[in-house]
Amino acid sequence: MTGVDAGRAAFGMPRSPGATGDAGSAGGSDEPAALSPVAPDARLDPEEERRASNLDAVLARLDAELVGLLPVKTRIREIAALLLVDRMRQRFGLAGQRPTLHMCFTGSPGTGKTTVAVRMAELLHGLGYLSRGHLVAVTRDDLVGQYVGHTAPKTKEVLKRAMGGVLFVDEAYYLYRVDNERDYGQESIEILLQVMENNREDLVVIGGGYKDRMDTFFSANPGMSSRIAHHIDFPDYPVEDLAAIGRLMLAQAGYELSPDAGGVWIEYLRRRRDQPRFANARSVRNALERARLRHAGRVLAAGVPLGREELVRLEPEDLLASRVFSAGD
Repeated sequence: MTGVDAGRAAFGMPRSPGATGDAGSAGGSDEPAALSPVAPDARLDPEEERRASNLDAVLARLDAELVGLLPVKTRIREIAALLLVDRMRQRFGLAGQRPTLHMCFTGSPGTGKTTVAVRMAELLHGLGYLSRGHLVAVTRDDLVGQYVGHTAPKTKEVLKRAMGGVLFVDEAYYLYRVDNERDYGQESIEILLQVMENNREDLVVIGGGYKDRMDTFFSANPGMSSRIAHHIDFPDYPVEDLAAIGRLMLAQAGYELSPDAGGVWIEYLRRRRDQPRFANARSVRNALERARLRHAGRVLAAGVPLGREELVRLEPEDLLASRVFSAGD
């Protein structure tokens, strides 16, 4: 969860549709309209096809929700273009194998992987590749059981909920524990592999996590690697993009940085980015939540009537009190 979703969650606002651990609908539960065949000498207008599939609206939402990430957005547009052409080919009755759509999103926490997975579900639904277009986001705990006979039912229940949409397995490498021969994760992997092959007409699986760990996971599970068609890397955000994400989060929550606080915010991000456990947009969200706490304490302690400006503006002291600015921290 990053960008807009991170801001919404941080300040008590609803998250984007479908960005849940359950089968929340991202693209609606209606079946996509069947493609009408055309004559061999017909001409199809790509713009009309884009409108019919709601493609531009989904891509526009992605642009609005995520700051930066140009390489990621470019790759998503390339996949969308491939599928749009495939959709047009189908209308001419041109035979072709359905594109393999299982994916791997690699990158640090808070770089937008879940948000992109939500929009990918919507995009695939609009283009007719998924019947429902919802997202089910899970981790190892949702798939792997604690005892013999527990894993298969758990994994199959998750797959049942995900059918017709996208299953996003965050930190997928935790499914495989090479140091534990009695671990039940391998059973879950085998079930996933079977369904990814046999039900790829109406299910897309996206694995997510750190790139080096996902590479190790694929090396140990070549069957999984062979089923992944698209590998998309999510880079860490530069300071400028992190600052923009923070301003977006504040704006959605009805806050703003004072002119003096703007420079302090940039300096905070420069320092925080170099510290351990930095999680991109998630760390931005947490920093702003703490700044709001300090702001509330400061304005109430003043003991004076408060106007709109005092209630919406974060000042330098609301940020400078962070341990990031402490000596030796």
